[in-house]
Amino acid sequence: MAKKQSNTIAEQIEIIGAREHNLKDITLSIPKNKLVVFTGVSGSGKSSLAFDTIYNEGQRRYMESFSAYARQFMGDMERPDVDKIDGLSPVISIEQKTTNKNPRSTVGTITEIYDFLRLLFARIGEAYSYNTGKKMVKFSEEEILNNVFEKYPNEKINILAPIVRGRKGHYRELFEDIRKKGFVKVRVDGEIKDITPKMQLDRYKIHDIEVVIDRLQVKEDMRVRISQSIQQALKMGNDLVFFLLQDSNKLVQYSKQLVCEDTGISYEEPSPNSFSFNSPYGACPHCKGLGSIFSISMDLVLPDKSVSIQDGGLAPLGAERDAGIFQQVKQIAKRNKISLTAPIGEIPEEKLNILLYGSEKVITDLDVDMDDASTGNLYAAQFEGIVPMLKRWFSNKEASPHVQEWVEKYMELKTCPTCNGDRLKKESLWFKIDEKNIAELGNLDLVKLEKWFDHIELRLSNKQNVIAKDILKEIRDRLGFLLNVGLTYLTLNRPTRSLSGGESQRIRLATQIGSQLQGITYILDEPSIGLHQRDNMRLISALENLRDIGNSILVVEHDKDIMLASDYIVDIGPGAGRLGGQVMAAGSPKQILASSSETASFLSGKKTIAVPKERRKGNGNFITIKGASGNNLRNVDASFPLGELIVVSGVSGSGKSTLINETLYPILSQYCYKSKTKPMEYTSVEGLENIDKVIAIDQSPIGRTPRSNPATYCGFFTDIRQLFSAIPEAKIRGYNAGRFSFNVKGGRCDMCEGAGLRVIEMNFLPDVHVPCEKCNGKRYNRETLEIRYKGKSISDVLDMSVDEAIEFFEPIPSLYRKIKVLQDVGLGYITLGQSAVTLSGGEAQRVKLSTELAKRDTGKTFYILDEPTTGLHFKDIQLLLNVVNILVDRGNTVLIIEHNMDVIKMADTVIDLGPEGGSGGGKILFTGTPEKMVKSQKSPTAEFLKLEL
Repeated sequence: MAKKQSNTIAEQIEIIGAREHNLKDITLSIPKNKLVVFTGVSGSGKSSLAFDTIYNEGQRRYMESFSAYARQFMGDMERPDVDKIDGLSPVISIEQKTTNKNPRSTVGTITEIYDFLRLLFARIGEAYSYNTGKKMVKFSEEEILNNVFEKYPNEKINILAPIVRGRKGHYRELFEDIRKKGFVKVRVDGEIKDITPKMQLDRYKIHDIEVVIDRLQVKEDMRVRISQSIQQALKMGNDLVFFLLQDSNKLVQYSKQLVCEDTGISYEEPSPNSFSFNSPYGACPHCKGLGSIFSISMDLVLPDKSVSIQDGGLAPLGAERDAGIFQQVKQIAKRNKISLTAPIGEIPEEKLNILLYGSEKVITDLDVDMDDASTGNLYAAQFEGIVPMLKRWFSNKEASPHVQEWVEKYMELKTCPTCNGDRLKKESLWFKIDEKNIAELGNLDLVKLEKWFDHIELRLSNKQNVIAKDILKEIRDRLGFLLNVGLTYLTLNRPTRSLSGGESQRIRLATQIGSQLQGITYILDEPSIGLHQRDNMRLISALENLRDIGNSILVVEHDKDIMLASDYIVDIGPGAGRLGGQVMAAGSPKQILASSSETASFLSGKKTIAVPKERRKGNGNFITIKGASGNNLRNVDASFPLGELIVVSGVSGSGKSTLINETLYPILSQYCYKSKTKPMEYTSVEGLENIDKVIAIDQSPIGRTPRSNPATYCGFFTDIRQLFSAIPEAKIRGYNAGRFSFNVKGGRCDMCEGAGLRVIEMNFLPDVHVPCEKCNGKRYNRETLEIRYKGKSISDVLDMSVDEAIEFFEPIPSLYRKIKVLQDVGLGYITLGQSAVTLSGGEAQRVKLSTELAKRDTGKTFYILDEPTTGLHFKDIQLLLNVVNILVDRGNTVLIIEHNMDVIKMADTVIDLGPEGGSGGGKILFTGTPEKMVKSQKSPTAEFLKLEL
């Protein structure tokens, strides 16, 4: 019996008494080495069970394996609120967060593919001259000797060692040093001369100097002497030797380094660092390997040429005032007869350039003393100009951040003109394999890159194949893993900070598959985010592959396909927050479908999100963009009907974000708010006059510190503080609304300064946040907490869930309405004071949406939402769509970028891009209603939409 029990435990992860966050004393057995999905409504406790209980316990046990000495530097991890977990193997968490915000981090660097490419180019890359484009050559001493005997038999030659090439100087000491070494002749600027005492050259002219090592005839009996002379010449000439043919006066050069035979340019022997944009040996010296630089934008310096300098036409100067720089400009203008009152557009260009770029003349008649105007001294200076002044302040490392931010307002990020965005110095870019340099390979999407590596061996020499064999295997393996998780459209040079949470998660998943670890418990957070239905099977196959080599895969997920493909489903519910935290059903997909849980109802089709009976016709107006060609868009013309729910769909990487987030939104933002964000390339736009407001609601955090929370972000915390300050006890004590702010001195805890947490620095590990021991995480001091409204302190209110707060504040209509919108978007389970850093991307997006809902709209607002269904259960998607429909019914336009079929089928108009990702996409395949779309033969999305309509 004992033996049977042991085997059972070994095959299961046993969780007994889990109470973390809202979990209700859960006891659960999860099969090991299976694909297990945790699902349930948003906020039901899925992440609390998967991450805060299972993962944290795994991490704690790992830390416990360190010695006491090592643990003193890391601190102890708090044990999750669970009685016992048995059968837990080492855990690895793959969460949905962007991998790295560093501009130097790319897809290639984090997957290590670029590191292998650098090694490949360093070992088998062929060098070409950046002047002539011809292949560069290098010779061994043996090859030089054989070449001379083969090409110039019986010819009389001079063997020369080049020691000065294209430099000025008199070189008296150099000639004396050569003479002391026993050499008697030198070749100076093409003429052979005897070395004489005190010999020197014109120091202001450029010279070429070679030492004559030997003069002889190329005969077989002279082979040893010629060999020795070549060795001597290479030693003195830094691996370079010249042969001067006496009869023809022809000069031939050989090098042990890579050298251009026509121009004499030589490259250093390449190393992997020569191809790294993060190393000074390979990075472009102009942009330091970033590929882009900040440069002054004249459109921002001179925003309106119809305005005079006096009225602020020169934006960095502003309008006329007593500032020293303006007084200086006035004197320069007076001296050069430049009008300060005429529109800038009427000032001659050469005169305007004096103000912009300065004057080389030293100004001596200015009547402004910059140090002390009262002295009446003349101010002598060379006027540097507005543009050089801005550049100087921007590059001054000692300038305050405020000054640099101010200068940045007049700058724009441009592609580096030296490397054209390739990040590497020019020598590195002229090493090629099969006519491609490393930057060109980095700019290919992964499908094209894989094709380039197909049969590459046939295009390499035998020697190259021997060297490259192992490197090519590593590159191909890693490329295959990335393609298997649906990332076909990415390039190796794509910055990781531009990746979505789902993309970065799938990259880490591919990396883990490549590691081929066994016996691991992997915990993933919605890996299907940002993935088109068509690519879901690739992701499922990757997860099954990871499982089949002997790992347990635990996935927090709402996607129907992944649930049905799993081995085991755990459904948490029934509601969110305090209404959740229970296991509603657990078993195989077949067993779950037979249960009565909310998830089962949607999976089985008993419940569905109903398709509207008729589609809105809009208000008849359109915003039309013509010639959009940013990134992979192919000169697209897109028309957006106003007063409708528009959904932009398409496979991952097809160009949706480029068209909407990087082209349409900046255009609308410039029109409505005079934003300085530049849109991607387009030809023209029409219909902007039909909107007066644009609001983009993305998944970026609502705050980056633990102090930020939904109550402060949505603005109703001000109303709550005013309510507490109106309580009679607060009035008696003289407390105003500021007393109840945890960001202001007076009412907050003075130890943690209102954060409720204290930061413990962990040296080489990330900082740890622990509850403040003085206020126990309540943020306020004792006196403030004594003020109570209906028995609750201000801290108690912050700890309330939205659902609880709605009941609590129902008698106060203005406050009730503002909190109610959070519940309307499905966030009834979050607490009012929940730290912004703990909210998922989908939750942050819905907090922003609720904030906009609480505002008054004009009926001419254009809303843009980017994948709002992230982290949402079927039931929550219904709530979200109800809110979106309210906005559209008021006359506004809502545009959603989405893969979820439940959202696509609700659209009044669908704009579908494709047909593929990356270079295979960038076309509009269809525009119209979902009913018409399902008849489209071109759209991959249409195949899946048919199943929903």
